[in-house]
Parts: sequence; structure tokens; C-alpha cells
Amino acid sequence: MSDNTDAQLPQDEGLPNPEMEGPGLFGDEPAQQAPEQLPATQQDQAASPYRVLARKYRPTTFDDLIGQEAMVRTLRNAFALGRVAHAFMLTGVRGVGKTTTARIIARALNCIGPDGKGGPTADPCGVCANCVAILNDRHPDVLEMDAASRTGVDDVREIIEATRFRPMQGRMKVFIIDEVHMLSRNAFNALLKTLEEPPAQVTFIFATTELRKVPVTVLSRCQRFDLRRVPQSELVGLFSCIAEKEHVRLSSDALALVARAADGSVRDGLSLLDQAIAQGTGQTDADGVIGATVISDMLGLADREVVFDLLEAVLTGKPEQALALLDAAYARGADPGLVLGDMLELVHTVSRLRAVPSLRDSADMPEAERVRGTHMADTFTVPVLMRAWQMLVKGMQEVEAASDRRAAADMVLIRLCYVADMPSPEDLIKRLSGAEGSAGQGGTAPSVGASSGAPSAGTTSAVLASSVSAGHQPPPLRMVSGGQSVSAAVPVAAPVPMPSVEPQALPHPRTWREAVALVKDQKEAILHGQLRHAAHLVSFAPGHIVLRFEQHVPAGAAQELRKVLDRATGMSWRVGLSEEEGEPTLDAQGAEIIQFRRKEAEAHPLVKAILKFFPDAELGEVRDHGLDDYGLPPEEPVPELLFAPLDAEFLDDDERPYDPGMSPD
Repeated sequence: MSDNTDAQLPQDEGLPNPEMEGPGLFGDEPAQQAPEQLPATQQDQAASPYRVLARKYRPTTFDDLIGQEAMVRTLRNAFALGRVAHAFMLTGVRGVGKTTTARIIARALNCIGPDGKGGPTADPCGVCANCVAILNDRHPDVLEMDAASRTGVDDVREIIEATRFRPMQGRMKVFIIDEVHMLSRNAFNALLKTLEEPPAQVTFIFATTELRKVPVTVLSRCQRFDLRRVPQSELVGLFSCIAEKEHVRLSSDALALVARAADGSVRDGLSLLDQAIAQGTGQTDADGVIGATVISDMLGLADREVVFDLLEAVLTGKPEQALALLDAAYARGADPGLVLGDMLELVHTVSRLRAVPSLRDSADMPEAERVRGTHMADTFTVPVLMRAWQMLVKGMQEVEAASDRRAAADMVLIRLCYVADMPSPEDLIKRLSGAEGSAGQGGTAPSVGASSGAPSAGTTSAVLASSVSAGHQPPPLRMVSGGQSVSAAVPVAAPVPMPSVEPQALPHPRTWREAVALVKDQKEAILHGQLRHAAHLVSFAPGHIVLRFEQHVPAGAAQELRKVLDRATGMSWRVGLSEEEGEPTLDAQGAEIIQFRRKEAEAHPLVKAILKFFPDAELGEVRDHGLDDYGLPPEEPVPELLFAPLDAEFLDDDERPYDPGMSPD
């Protein structure tokens, strides 16, 4: 009798009631009696091991997921319409919720509701036996496999064999395979048939961080969801909510530092927040708030304001201030490579603020970037920022390869400081152009600053030469001898004014091909391409061209051609359009010539003999060095018309050359 009674007892009889992994992120915590209010015999049982924040506040419903609105909306609609796929592929960086989403889908498929009569739903109840078992990772029909450790065909065969049996407890068998890209090629091939036509009670959910390594044959059989990085503003709100639940206060700058270090990963951010709470215990301010300084020390980062000061110092050419700031950051434990990385990130932010001014009002922009970043974006030009970006990228590589990272970082900052006042190539060209123009007109030339130390002979000669060419009396030379300086005036001959050279007009094109080549010489690449590939010549005469353009050519091409020819030749041109067929384009003519040359080469006896001896050989590209850039033979010069001089004498009839085609009359 006792055996029968024991057989009728539930399997979980005598076991402690299952506890949920943790409350929902925004749900209420289950009401529990305080440990100090429990009897002494139960206080030890009430004390449970500490769970990290990443597990304690793991999302349990779709509403708890943040930053994945598109995926949540799609899955909710799929459950509402009863169109849930049999296989899912979840991809994204680490810590954005791939495995968590897979478990929520498994609960949604197997939830039976508090009364045990519910069906699949996008809002699992969380209290039924299936929901509780899946939360505690002990549901017999929800199987998780780590493909990083089980990569072979035998592991996949176990899954395939398990799909043949009906679920033991739930409604659906759910197979969650994490890091699925680690499976071997043979394992993927073994899974294809079952994945394409699984039993009705089986659902596959794959998670991967390397989607490119998954065969396309597997991807085509799955419904794919790309989980994006969580924005920094949403991470700050999440961490603030969790800190409040943990009865901890962090400043807004501290939360921003944690969110920025998380790099879009919720799990990484929660791990850092857990560490920040432990680090900040006993280091709070008078109001009990953990400040940004504590987080900076914990992360080994330089303070954000220090990074702003450091970047501003190097961009304004202040090496002493820059090195002092790096020394202070290094003394606090900041890594030199990370400091340069922070500067690189700040250069990127400032460049974005300068390129897109509307970002200054974005809610995702921290206050420091909004205020000081905007000021720096208005102060420094794009060439300066681009030069700083390139030098920092190269400098970070030098720091990683150097034996002394600190010394390498110092050299990078010094290099940045000493190129701060260097003009950009555009400014240098403008200055040189202005100097040449003012020198030709007898104006004032740019002054040449004296360098420290005694000037060399070459430097003195260069200064004198520039002063003479600019029409100035050079300053007196200062010679140092025995600690005394002696000034001496150097007589200079009066400058000779240079005659201005007028730009000469180019020779007039005599043929259509010469006109197109002239457009190319004028650096009009787009117009040259249109004339070469889509212009059909109807008639050509010096000063008058008639063309037919193909349909895809813009309407203003004819006027643009006229302006280029007028500017280049110094004469007035007319360019008309016609509907006549005209000649083939220059490109088509060149292709025809090349095709003709190819046929000639193929018909050559030597080529025939080679192809006969080597049957697999092929004739490559045929080149004729006698052709021009358009693949056409050189044009013969047009003969000039000869006219007799005005004082020429007429020939008698007897002296005229005999023409047999004319009659004697």
C-alpha cells in the first residue's frame, strides 16, 4: 500500500519549491519575509548566494528587452497571428540578449497560463510549471547546447534523434544552440534536412556572433533577427534603474562612463556596474553618490575632461601642458594607449559634430560632448581634425609595438603639438599663390619668421633671395662673435620688375577627336566621358559642332562643352543638337578597330601555329601601340588651302599644265 501511495506522489514531492532566477527587470519582486523576522532555524536557509546583476536582472519577458524594438514587434505579431517560424537565427555582438531572447521564445511557446489552459503567447505568465522550469534551466523539452564545445557530427545526431520523440512535459521541443558558427561543416550538413522539414513539435533557435561563418544553406532555412547594439542613452536609463533597486546612487557622469565602456552590450555594462558598486563602497561623496572619478580609476581611463583638455592642448600646440596632463593621467593608473584611444574617439565625435550640426541636439550626446565638443567643432577645421585622426591612428600602432608605451605616447603628443600650427596643403597653396601675385605686382610679401639659433648660410641666402624677389630691402645681418653681436647692412640692387605673362590660348581643334582630347586636357572628366561614350558626331567645323547625345546624357552637356571650348581656345563656339544618326561614338569606333586587330592577330600564321600546338591556350588582349587613347589610328593633318599672292601674274594658255581630260578649246 505504501508503495502505491508513493507512486502516486508528484515527482517533486519533498523538494524545495522552485525559485525564479530573478524578478523581471521592471516587475515587482516577490514578497518575502525579511531574514531577521524568520525563526533562527530558517535564517540560514534564507541566506542565498549572491547573484551578479547580469543574472539577477536578466529579462524574462519581451517587455524587459531594451534596444530591440523591431525584433520584439515582429515576434509579438507572429504569436498573435499564429505564424511562428520553426527556426530562428539570432545574431549580434556579445551581451545584447541572444540567449535571453531564445529562452523567452521557449517560454512563450510552452506557456500554459496560470490555469493550465493557455496556448502560445507573447506574454508568458511566469508562474506555470513550464515557465518556472525554463527559468531555472531544468525543463526536459528545452535543450541548450554550446556549439563551441560540441562541434562534431555525433552531437548533431543526438539532436536529430531527440526530434523523433514527442515532448515529455511541454507543448514544443525547443533546441537552443549557442555559438552555432562553431559547428563543423559536416555537422551543418547533417542538420540541413531536419532543419528544413522538422517535426511539428520542434523549434530550433540558433545564436551566433559570427554570422558570416554560418553556411547560407542554414541561413535560408531560418528566420533571421539582427540584435543591434543598445544605445548609450538606454543603457544609462537601465543602469540608473538597477542602481536604484540596489539602493546605490551613481552620478550621471559615472553612469555615462559605464555605458560608454559597455559598448552597446547590456551584459558587459551590468558586469561593470557590479564592479563599480563594489569599487565605490566607502568612496562616495557627502551625498552618498559614487562619482565619475571612481569609475575612471576602476576602468583605467583618463577623466573625460582631461581628454578634452589634452586634445585641445595638442591641437593648439602646447606640448608642456599636454605632457603634464598625460603625466597626471598616467600617475592615476591610466594606460597611455587607452588615453590615445579616448583622444581618437573624441576627434571622431568632434568631426561628426562639425559635419552634422544637428547632432548637437541629440539626446544620445553626453553633456560634456554637447558643450565642449560643440566649442571644439566650431574652433578647429576639418583638415586639422583629419590630420589629428591620422596621426593618432598611427600613434596607437606605435604605442602597441613600442617597448616603452609611455615614451611612445609622449612622442605622439609632441608630434601632434608641433604640427598644430602647420598650415594645411590648401592654405599653403593659397599663401604661395598670394605671395607670387603680390611679388609680381610689387606688393608686400609674407614675412619669414626667424628661427632660434644662429642662421646658417643657406638660410640667410634663402631669406635674402625671398626679400629681393619680393621687392624689399632685407634686414641687416646679425653676426655673433665672442658673445657680441654686430649688425651690418647689406646693399641690395634694386629689384627688376618681372613682366606679367598672359595665359596663351590653346590651338583650335581641327577635328572632333581633337576637341574631345581638349576637354580631357581641361580636367573635365565627367564631360569627357560623356563625349567619348555617348556623343555621336553629326557635323564638325571649326567653331561649330552638331551632335546627337544618347538619352542618359544630361540636358546641359552641350552648353557645358561650349563653355569649355570657349574658355580653352579663346574663341566663340556653337554646339548644336540634332536627331540624325551621326557617326558612332569614339569608344565604339575604337572597339571596332581593336576587334579588327584581333582578327588580324588570330589569322597570323605564327599565332595559328601556337594555338594548334597548345590547344588550351587563348589569345589575350591585343594592343596596337600605333593607336591613340581612343583606340583609333592617328588622324592625318587637314591640308591647308593655298591662295595666290595678290601680285601674281596670270599664266598664258601655252604655259598652263596640260590636262588630257579637257578639250583643246
